[in-house]
Amino acid sequence: MSMIAVSQLNLTFGEGTKTNQVLFDVNFSVARGEIFGLVGESGSGKTTVLKCLAGLFTHWQGELAINGSALGHSINRERCRLVQMVFQDPYGSLHPRHTVGDILEEPLVIQGFSEREGRIHSILDKVGLNRAFRSRYPHQLSGGQRQRVAIARALILEPQVLLLDEPTSALDVSVQAEILNLLADLQQESKLTYLMVTHDLGVIAHLCHRVAVMQHGKILETIGTEDLISGKARVDYTQMLVNASRQYSREMASRVAKF
Repeated sequence: MSMIAVSQLNLTFGEGTKTNQVLFDVNFSVARGEIFGLVGESGSGKTTVLKCLAGLFTHWQGELAINGSALGHSINRERCRLVQMVFQDPYGSLHPRHTVGDILEEPLVIQGFSEREGRIHSILDKVGLNRAFRSRYPHQLSGGQRQRVAIARALILEPQVLLLDEPTSALDVSVQAEILNLLADLQQESKLTYLMVTHDLGVIAHLCHRVAVMQHGKILETIGTEDLISGKARVDYTQMLVNASRQYSREMASRVAKF
């Protein structure tokens, strides 16, 4: 059984003559414990798929399921316990007037968890932050530290699935590898399932087992990471992305823009 199953997912914004369809019959599945990537240019629909799974968009059509259970068109407590999302901008996703302790305690209070103090200390340890961070505010943290707090908040409810929306793109290059390694360690430790959106094929190569390539709201192909890196893509657009990631040139940029 797949941990994540997406079948015939469609999404349209607007009404009447102003409708704009952004997802077209998206289909893929992610096995339990797999790290699956969604890659493509900006506007291809990658993050939109994540937001449908997270319950941030609710008017989609099709079928979504987590661990064999169909997802409805509204958020409930059970869904929040099962799947959590880590956003691209760690500063924008953390309340500026709440301390790290407040940020981590809030989901525990909502879900009625006991022993909240111990859970907060444990998750801070897991993401590499000491307990002194409990009293700090987001503006007192570096970008990497803020993203560690965001990851801690997502994991504190012990979900089975993490949705990762370009979790390193807003960080300095020197910090990106640290966060990717942390995510890899956490995934191994807790046997989590990741669905990761990225435009960086280096991130895919570092972390993901398989990847689906998206363009204009459609999945062009799904391919194993090793096959992707070794040039075995079936679709020309996928090969263009691979080549562009290896060496930028005006000619390559022009060729990618034609797709």
